[in-house]
Amino acid sequence: MKRLGFNTAAGFTLIEMMCTLAMGAVLGAIAYPSFQGTLHRVRRADALVALMQLQSAQERYRADHAAYGDLPSLRAAGTSPAGHYRLAVAAHDATGYDLRASAAGGQHTDTDCRHLRLLVVGADIAYASGSDERFANAEALNRRCWSL
Repeated sequence: MKRLGFNTAAGFTLIEMMCTLAMGAVLGAIAYPSFQGTLHRVRRADALVALMQLQSAQERYRADHAAYGDLPSLRAAGTSPAGHYRLAVAAHDATGYDLRASAAGGQHTDTDCRHLRLLVVGADIAYASGSDERFANAEALNRRCWSL
Protein backbone atom coordinates (compact mmCIF):
# COMPACT_ATOMS: atom_id res chain seq x y z
CA MET A 1 0.00 0.00 0.00
CA LYS A 2 1.39 3.33 -1.04
CA ARG A 3 1.29 6.24 1.35
CA LEU A 4 0.49 9.67 0.11
CA GLY A 5 3.18 12.13 0.90
CA PHE A 6 3.46 15.84 0.45
CA ASN A 7 4.79 15.47 -3.08
CA THR A 8 2.10 13.08 -4.30
CA ALA A 9 -0.92 14.69 -5.99
CA ALA A 10 -4.42 13.27 -5.50
CA GLY A 11 -7.57 14.37 -7.30
CA PHE A 12 -8.97 14.70 -10.80
CA THR A 13 -7.07 15.60 -13.90
CA LEU A 14 -8.18 18.35 -16.23
CA ILE A 15 -9.11 15.77 -18.87
CA GLU A 16 -11.35 13.87 -16.43
CA MET A 17 -13.11 17.07 -15.42
CA MET A 18 -13.62 18.13 -19.05
CA CYS A 19 -15.11 14.72 -19.92
CA THR A 20 -17.51 14.99 -16.97
CA LEU A 21 -18.60 18.50 -18.03
CA ALA A 22 -19.07 17.36 -21.63
CA MET A 23 -21.30 14.46 -20.52
CA GLY A 24 -23.33 16.87 -18.37
CA ALA A 25 -23.75 19.25 -21.31
CA VAL A 26 -24.95 16.44 -23.59
CA LEU A 27 -27.46 15.23 -20.99
CA GLY A 28 -28.67 18.81 -20.47
CA ALA A 29 -29.09 19.34 -24.20
CA ILE A 30 -31.20 16.19 -24.42
CA ALA A 31 -33.37 17.06 -21.40
CA TYR A 32 -33.97 20.76 -22.14
CA PRO A 33 -36.50 20.40 -25.02
CA SER A 34 -38.57 17.98 -22.96
CA PHE A 35 -38.52 20.41 -20.05
CA GLN A 36 -39.58 23.28 -22.33
CA GLY A 37 -42.50 21.25 -23.70
CA THR A 38 -43.71 20.47 -20.20
CA LEU A 39 -43.33 24.10 -19.15
CA HIS A 40 -45.33 25.28 -22.17
CA ARG A 41 -48.11 22.78 -21.40
CA VAL A 42 -48.28 23.88 -17.76
CA ARG A 43 -48.35 27.55 -18.73
CA ARG A 44 -51.04 26.82 -21.34
CA ALA A 45 -53.31 25.86 -18.44
CA ASP A 46 -53.16 29.54 -17.46
CA ALA A 47 -54.79 30.49 -20.78
CA LEU A 48 -57.40 27.74 -20.58
CA VAL A 49 -58.44 28.85 -17.09
CA ALA A 50 -58.59 32.49 -18.22
CA LEU A 51 -60.72 31.66 -21.28
CA MET A 52 -63.13 29.57 -19.20
CA GLN A 53 -63.42 32.42 -16.68
CA LEU A 54 -64.14 34.83 -19.52
CA GLN A 55 -66.74 32.43 -20.88
CA SER A 56 -68.47 32.37 -17.48
CA ALA A 57 -68.29 36.16 -17.25
CA GLN A 58 -69.85 36.45 -20.72
CA GLU A 59 -72.76 34.23 -19.73
CA ARG A 60 -73.32 36.16 -16.49
CA TYR A 61 -73.21 39.44 -18.44
CA ARG A 62 -75.65 38.13 -21.06
CA ALA A 63 -78.14 37.16 -18.36
CA ASP A 64 -78.53 40.87 -17.50
CA HIS A 65 -78.01 42.49 -20.92
CA ALA A 66 -79.25 42.17 -24.50
CA ALA A 67 -75.84 41.13 -25.85
CA TYR A 68 -72.50 39.76 -24.78
CA GLY A 69 -69.82 42.23 -23.67
CA ASP A 70 -66.23 43.28 -24.22
CA LEU A 71 -63.42 43.12 -21.63
CA PRO A 72 -64.21 46.44 -19.90
CA SER A 73 -67.93 45.70 -19.61
CA LEU A 74 -67.10 42.26 -18.19
CA ARG A 75 -64.66 43.90 -15.76
CA ALA A 76 -62.08 41.37 -16.87
CA ALA A 77 -58.32 41.76 -17.01
CA GLY A 78 -56.48 41.85 -20.31
CA THR A 79 -54.04 39.15 -19.20
CA SER A 80 -54.35 35.63 -17.83
CA PRO A 81 -53.96 35.15 -14.05
CA ALA A 82 -50.24 34.31 -14.25
CA GLY A 83 -49.62 36.77 -17.10
CA HIS A 84 -48.50 34.24 -19.72
CA TYR A 85 -51.27 35.19 -22.18
CA ARG A 86 -52.96 38.38 -23.39
CA LEU A 87 -56.75 38.10 -23.55
CA ALA A 88 -59.16 39.75 -25.97
CA VAL A 89 -62.80 39.67 -26.96
CA ALA A 90 -62.41 39.80 -30.74
CA ALA A 91 -66.16 40.02 -31.44
CA HIS A 92 -69.39 40.00 -29.49
CA ASP A 93 -73.08 40.48 -30.24
CA ALA A 94 -76.45 39.14 -29.10
CA THR A 95 -75.83 35.63 -30.44
CA GLY A 96 -72.22 34.91 -29.47
CA TYR A 97 -68.65 35.98 -28.91
CA ASP A 98 -65.07 35.26 -29.91
CA LEU A 99 -62.50 35.01 -27.10
CA ARG A 100 -58.78 34.89 -27.85
CA ALA A 101 -55.64 34.26 -25.83
CA SER A 102 -52.24 35.12 -27.33
CA ALA A 103 -48.98 34.01 -25.74
CA ALA A 104 -46.80 36.62 -24.09
CA GLY A 105 -43.30 36.56 -22.68
CA GLY A 106 -41.55 33.19 -22.53
CA GLN A 107 -44.69 31.38 -23.63
CA HIS A 108 -44.31 33.02 -27.04
CA THR A 109 -41.95 30.17 -28.04
CA ASP A 110 -44.87 27.70 -27.86
CA THR A 111 -45.31 27.99 -31.63
CA ASP A 112 -48.12 25.48 -32.19
CA CYS A 113 -50.32 26.76 -29.38
CA ARG A 114 -49.32 30.42 -29.37
CA HIS A 115 -52.91 31.52 -30.10
CA LEU A 116 -56.01 29.95 -28.53
CA ARG A 117 -59.57 30.79 -29.50
CA LEU A 118 -62.94 30.02 -27.94
CA LEU A 119 -65.83 30.81 -30.28
CA VAL A 120 -69.46 30.68 -29.15
CA VAL A 121 -72.25 31.11 -31.70
CA GLY A 122 -75.70 30.37 -30.34
CA ALA A 123 -75.47 26.99 -28.65
CA ASP A 124 -72.32 25.93 -30.54
CA ILE A 125 -68.87 26.15 -28.95
CA ALA A 126 -65.68 25.79 -30.98
CA TYR A 127 -62.13 25.54 -29.67
CA ALA A 128 -59.31 26.42 -32.04
CA SER A 129 -55.58 26.96 -31.93
CA GLY A 130 -52.83 27.82 -34.32
CA SER A 131 -49.50 29.44 -34.86
CA ASP A 132 -51.00 32.53 -36.50
CA GLU A 133 -54.25 34.46 -36.73
CA ARG A 134 -55.80 32.03 -39.25
CA PHE A 135 -56.30 29.47 -36.49
CA ALA A 136 -55.57 26.11 -38.06
CA ASN A 137 -58.43 23.65 -37.88
CA ALA A 138 -56.27 20.56 -37.49
CA GLU A 139 -58.05 18.32 -34.99
CA ALA A 140 -54.86 16.80 -33.58
CA LEU A 141 -53.35 20.24 -32.92
CA ASN A 142 -56.55 21.50 -31.32
CA ARG A 143 -56.72 18.43 -29.08
CA ARG A 144 -53.09 18.87 -28.05
CA CYS A 145 -53.46 22.57 -27.31
CA TRP A 146 -56.75 22.33 -25.45
CA SER A 147 -55.97 19.31 -23.27
CA LEU A 148 -53.59 19.06 -20.39
